[in-house]
Amino acid sequence: MSEHSQAELLAEKLAYLNAWAVLDKLASPHWPRALTELYGADVAWHGPHPINSHHGAANVVEKFWQPFLHAFPDLERRDDIVIAGSFKGGKWIGATGYYTATFKHDWLGIGATGGVVNIRYGEFSRMNAGRVHEVYVIVDILDILHQAGCWPAVLPKSRGPLDRVPGPASRDGVGSVAALSTESEASLKLVEAMIKGLMEYDGKTLASMAMERFWHPHMMWYGPAGIGSSRQLTGFQQVHQIPFLNAFPDRRGGDHKARIGEGGFVGSTGWPSVRATHLGSWQGVPATNRAISMRVMDFWRRENNLLRENWVFIDMIELLLQMDVDVMSAI
Repeated sequence: MSEHSQAELLAEKLAYLNAWAVLDKLASPHWPRALTELYGADVAWHGPHPINSHHGAANVVEKFWQPFLHAFPDLERRDDIVIAGSFKGGKWIGATGYYTATFKHDWLGIGATGGVVNIRYGEFSRMNAGRVHEVYVIVDILDILHQAGCWPAVLPKSRGPLDRVPGPASRDGVGSVAALSTESEASLKLVEAMIKGLMEYDGKTLASMAMERFWHPHMMWYGPAGIGSSRQLTGFQQVHQIPFLNAFPDRRGGDHKARIGEGGFVGSTGWPSVRATHLGSWQGVPATNRAISMRVMDFWRRENNLLRENWVFIDMIELLLQMDVDVMSAI
């Protein structure tokens, strides 16, 4: 059962959507003031490395948004999925899509191209009375490096393609009416059963997880830059699952901040949400035998009784740094 009514969750979602609609109509010099109205004064903002965590609305605007807006002054946000739900007493909004902009000035040491850049993001925001009080964000910085033509020499190319990731094939990722609770619960139960199945890996064969119970034959898996996208269960296994399990065979769940369902969609994030030991080569990095953790976000779409699409974010730069690979110093 939801800890908050559907009406409460819908009100927070509409406030969130409206705030971003207002921001998109403003010129970039006016964004900082509008953002301080969206964020609670006490907001705790957690982003990808090397930005990491900042507290307080003014500090978040100064440390993240002002440099971001300077680099991408005509920023436009395009949400593909926005869902609302309850988790551990909080009202959460999960969102993913792209910021589209002109890359006018350098950002994080990445040289400006003067051309269009599409910045993929995942975001989970804990809301109260229409304002954001806690937020977790992953911006796919490796994908920006790819678009800027400066892929770091310390990394191999992505196993899967790095095309712009599409929104849901169902074209219903951003709804403005309350979803049926039975549909939301069915989606959550399917994702949770799939995750439980992942933990049944016997360390020898992928068949031990029986993932075909959960995934559509034409599933799409949209991974972060460094991994890329894949189609069908066999494609997912080749592009991501086999290399990942060879490198991190003892992976286990971690500190989930939110897991919510709305209609046919589910979103989940942890900070970190995966802990493991680096026991095999991954991304060209030989095993370090170190304990590592991963900041991860997932969004899934259920179609009938199977998972059809999965949008995945990993803070790759932070994870690689734990293996002594400093991507940002290598660009």
